[in-house]
Amino acid sequence: MATDTQPSTARTSGASAVRRLLLDNGALTALIVLVIAMSALSGDFLTTDNLLNIGVQAAVTAILAFGVTFVIVSAGIDLSVGSVAALSATVLAWTATSQGIPVWIAVLLAVATGIACGLVNGVLISYGKLPPFIATLAMLSVGRGLSLVISQGSPIAFPDSVSHLGDTLGGWLPVPVLVMAVMGLITAVILGRTYIGRSMYAIGGNEEAARLSGLRVKKQKLAIYALSGLFAAAAGIVLASRLSSAQPQAAQGYELDAIAAVVIGGASLAGGTGKASGTLIGALILAVLRNGLNLLSVSAFWQQVVIGVVIALAVLLDTVRRKAGATPVAGGGASGGDRRKQAATYVIAAVVAAAVVGAMSFVHGGSSTSTTQKVGLSLSTLNNPFFVQIKAGAQQEAKKRGVDLTVTDAQNDASQQANQLQNFTSSGLGSIIVNPVDSDAAGPSVRSANKADIPVVGVDRGVNKAKTAALVASDNVAGGKLGAKALAEKLGGKGRIVILQGLAGTSASRERGAGFAEGLKAYPGIKVVARQPADFDRTKGLDVMTNLLQAHPDVDGVFAENDEMALGAVKALGSKAGKSVSVIGFDGTPDGLKAVSAGTLYASVAQQPKELGRIAVDNALRAAEGKKVQETVKVPVKVVTKENVAGFGG
Repeated sequence: MATDTQPSTARTSGASAVRRLLLDNGALTALIVLVIAMSALSGDFLTTDNLLNIGVQAAVTAILAFGVTFVIVSAGIDLSVGSVAALSATVLAWTATSQGIPVWIAVLLAVATGIACGLVNGVLISYGKLPPFIATLAMLSVGRGLSLVISQGSPIAFPDSVSHLGDTLGGWLPVPVLVMAVMGLITAVILGRTYIGRSMYAIGGNEEAARLSGLRVKKQKLAIYALSGLFAAAAGIVLASRLSSAQPQAAQGYELDAIAAVVIGGASLAGGTGKASGTLIGALILAVLRNGLNLLSVSAFWQQVVIGVVIALAVLLDTVRRKAGATPVAGGGASGGDRRKQAATYVIAAVVAAAVVGAMSFVHGGSSTSTTQKVGLSLSTLNNPFFVQIKAGAQQEAKKRGVDLTVTDAQNDASQQANQLQNFTSSGLGSIIVNPVDSDAAGPSVRSANKADIPVVGVDRGVNKAKTAALVASDNVAGGKLGAKALAEKLGGKGRIVILQGLAGTSASRERGAGFAEGLKAYPGIKVVARQPADFDRTKGLDVMTNLLQAHPDVDGVFAENDEMALGAVKALGSKAGKSVSVIGFDGTPDGLKAVSAGTLYASVAQQPKELGRIAVDNALRAAEGKKVQETVKVPVKVVTKENVAGFGG
C-alpha cells in the first residue's frame, strides 16, 4: 500500500505546486496565454514593429499605473490621474509657446503641476477627511476644467525639443518604452527599498496599526498622492510628445485603465499588496488585448466588453488566490528566496515567450499571402450617426470592390487613434483612411505610414504636418457660413440666438464655429446671447438647451454644430421648435433629415456622409495601385430645408 500511495502523493504535490504557481503568477500566465492566442490568430502580431507598437501603446497607461500603484497599495484610490496628465501637458505647452518660457523651466512647471495636484488630493484626504474617491473625483473635474481654460479648448503645439520623447533611439527603440522602463524601476525601488514604500504596505495592511506603531500616516499619504501626481505629469508629457500637441481632452478615461492595470497585475483594492512588475504586466495585457483585437478587426464596442471581462476575471482571481492562501504580491517585504523565485519565474516566462515567437513565426512564415486588397479605416468616433454613415458608405464601396476593410473607433481619443494607425502600419495594409480626432495629433502616426510607403487618405478632416494622398471632405468653414446665412434669413436679419458647440478641441467644432461667426458678420441685427459646449451629444444638447432657456426664454434661434445637439435642443424647446424658435443643425444625418421633414428642425447643413465614405475608399484603392488622385476631393455641401429634403439623397 505504501508503494501505491507515494506516487499518488507525489502527483498531488506536483498538481498543487503547479496550481500555486499559476495562482501566484496569474497575470504573467494570462499575458503568456494572450501572446500565444494572438500569435496563432494573426500573422501580423509577432512582427518586430508590432511588438514595439505594443510597448509604445502600453507606455502611458503603465506610467500612470505605476503612480496609482502607490495609492492602491496604501488602500486608496486616485481617479484624477488622467486629468492631471492632460493639465500638466497643457501647462508645459502653454508656458513654452504662448508665454515664451524656456522649455526646461516649462517642463519643471509641468512636473510641479502634477505634484501640486497630488498634494491637494493628499491634503483633502488626510486633513480634510474626505474619502479618496470623492477627493480625487473632484480633482478629476478641476484638472480637466483648468486644462480647457488654459488651452481655450484647442490643442497646443508641443515644443520640438520635448516632442523627441515620442521618437525612437537609434531608429528602432521607442523613447516612450524607455521612459516606461525607467519609471517602472523607480517604482520598484520605492516600493521595495525605501521607508515610504514600506509605509505604503503598512498603511494599506492596517492603517490604525500603522499609526499606533509610530508612522505619521497623514504625512505619508501626502507623499503617496504627490508621487501619483508626479507620475501622472510624466505620463502626460510622454503622451503629448507622441501626439506633438497637448490635447485638453487627452487621457480621458485613462484613470480607469491605470486602476485596471494595477488590479490585473495582482494588487488588491483593499490595500497592502502590489508590485511594480505586476502593474507592468497588467498594462501590457491591456495593450496586447487592444492591439490584437485591432489586428483581428474586432469591433471597438466588443473590445470594451472583452476588457471589462478581463478586469472582472482579474478581481475574481485575486479572491481565489486569497482563499487558496497564495503568496501575496507585496513587494515591500519579499525575502531573498522569494525574489529568486520571482526571478526564476520571469526567466521561465521569457523562455516560453521566445519559444512561442519562434514557433509562430515558423507557422505563419509558411502560410500563403492573401491577394485581397486590405484597407484600414480609423474613425474619430462611432458614437455619432454622421460617422456611422461614413462607415456604411465605406463598407458598401469595399464590398462592391471586393476589398477587406478594417474599421476602428478612436472614441474621440487622439492617443487611441494613434495606436490604431500604428497597428495598421505594422500590419502592412495597402492603404489607410483616417478621420482624425485632431489634425495635429494624427500627424506623427501618418508620418510613420508615409515612411512605410502606405498611402493615407483623410476623410472629413485633414492631417497636419504629414503627407496624405488625398483629402475627401466637405468644407466645414463654408458649411458654417451657410448655416449662418440660412438662420439669419429665416429670422429676417435680426433676433437673439444661442450656439451649441461641439467637443472642445476637435477641428470640426472649431471650423464650423469659425465659419458661422464669419457668416454672421453680415447680419449685425443677430445677437448671440450664449454659446455653450454640448460635446456633439444629443442628451447633453437637451440638458444645455434646457438650462439656457432658463436664462434666455426669449431666444429666437439656435445653431448647433451637429444634428445630434440640434435634436436635443428641439426636445428642450418642445412646442416652440419650428414655430417661435428656428433650429439649424449640421451633418444631414437620417434623424436630422426626419426632423427637417417634420418641421421641428428648420434646416441641416448636409454633408452627405455616405458619399464621403464611398469616395474615400475609392481614392484609397487608387492610391494603393499607384494611380493619380486629386489632393482635395470636395463633396458638395447644401442646406436642406423642408422644401428640398424630399430630393436629398444623403
